[in-house]
Amino acid sequence: MIEVFLSRAMLVAIRIGGLMTFAPFFANVSLPPQVKAGLTLVLTALLLPVYASRTVPAATSVGQWSAMALSEVALGLMAGLTTTFVFDGIQLAGQIVSFQFGFSLVNIIDPNSQVEVTVLSALHESIALLIFMQLGVHRWLLRATAMSFRMIPAGSLAGMPLPAPEVLRMAGAMWLIGTEIAFPVLVATMLTDLTIGFIAKASPQFPAMFFGMSAKVLVGLAVLYGAVAFWPRILERYFFHALTNLERLLAFAH
Repeated sequence: MIEVFLSRAMLVAIRIGGLMTFAPFFANVSLPPQVKAGLTLVLTALLLPVYASRTVPAATSVGQWSAMALSEVALGLMAGLTTTFVFDGIQLAGQIVSFQFGFSLVNIIDPNSQVEVTVLSALHESIALLIFMQLGVHRWLLRATAMSFRMIPAGSLAGMPLPAPEVLRMAGAMWLIGTEIAFPVLVATMLTDLTIGFIAKASPQFPAMFFGMSAKVLVGLAVLYGAVAFWPRILERYFFHALTNLERLLAFAH
C-alpha cells in the first residue's frame, strides 16, 4: 500500500517538477534549486489528496513506471513550452531591434540559456518577465497544472502519442510575436534611414554615415520607450492564447 502511494506521489511530483524545470520564472536560474524542490513538494502534498482518486493503478513493472514517468515529464514540458514560446518571440524582437540599431555585435551571456544574446534581447526578456509577474501568469500556470490532473490523471498518458504537430504550430507563433513587438521600431528606423538618405542626396556634404546611425538609435529608443506602454495588453493576449493552447494540447492528449 505504501509503495502504491509513493508511486502515485512520485508521478504527481514529476509533472509538477517538469513545470518547474521548463516554465518561465520557475525555470529561472536566479530561483535557487532548493526553492524549486520545496515548492514541488508543497504542491505535490496539496494536489495528491485532491486528485489521488483519479490516478491510475500503480505500475506493475519498472518499464511501465518509467513510461509513466516520461509521460509526466512530457506534460510538464508542454506546460512550460506554451509560455516559453512567448518569451522566445520577445527575444526575437530584441534581436531584430538590435540589428536595426547596429547593436548585433554587442552580446552578453544569457544566464538561463548560457548562450550569447544581444543587450536589447536581454532587456526585452527582462521587461516581459516583469509583465509576466504583474499579470500573474505564474499563478495561471499553477492553476492549469492542477487542472491537468483532472483532465489527464497521473500516469494515464503512457503509451499515448503526444500532439507534436500542435506544439510545432505553437512554436511558429513566436515569429508573429517577435514581428509585432519589433514592428514600431522597425518602421521608425526605416523612416529615419529614408529621411537621412533624402537629406544626403540633397546635400552631398551632409555626414550621413556619422549622423544617420546616431539619429536612428535615438529615434528607435524613443519609439521603443513609447511602445513598452502597450506591451502589457499585447503580452496578456499572447499569454492567454498560450494557456488556451495548453488546454487544447491536454485535450488532444486526453
